[in-house]
Amino acid sequence: MTDLDAITGLQQELVAVSRQIFARNLTSATSGNISARVPGHPEQVLIKATGKSFGDVEPEDFLLVDLEGNILAGLGKPSKEIRFHLGIMKARPEVGAVFHGHSAYATAYVTARGDLPVVTAAAEGNLGKIGIIGFAPAGSVELAEMVNRAFKDPELKAAVMTRHGFITVGPDVHRAFYLADVLEDNARVAFLMAQLG
Repeated sequence: MTDLDAITGLQQELVAVSRQIFARNLTSATSGNISARVPGHPEQVLIKATGKSFGDVEPEDFLLVDLEGNILAGLGKPSKEIRFHLGIMKARPEVGAVFHGHSAYATAYVTARGDLPVVTAAAEGNLGKIGIIGFAPAGSVELAEMVNRAFKDPELKAAVMTRHGFITVGPDVHRAFYLADVLEDNARVAFLMAQLG
């Protein structure tokens, strides 16, 4: 497979997963971002362009960058959260994809309670634990530093940022998406348990 074939195939995969992400209400409007390493080229990453909705992205809405954030191909501007996407990938060679979304239950629970317990069997088996990251402005160096520090833990697969949303990582885009779905389901169950006393 040529480099172009690998990039084109990954762009199509990212489009398909992005639309599933939007359908599952794991983010809204143009918020959230996703990135993935190019197969065979771990130093190259496709990342969603800023201002694009997961619901209607096209292959050209994913820009090719290196691990320092230099744009190698594509038009537009990469996500403003590029610092933590690339920071995680540099620290964790086994991570093939990073997904950041703005789901309601995980964000609300952590913002209100300051933590998020692991309450479902699926979360226990797939996530193990959930990191909590304090608030810093979106796109800021401060936020990227906080996220990168948390994900230096090689066992961390998911974290929730106060007032902001969540991050999941996986070996590929499908796994990062599935873990996000498990995380949000766990948060929904935790919320219902709190309501039921």
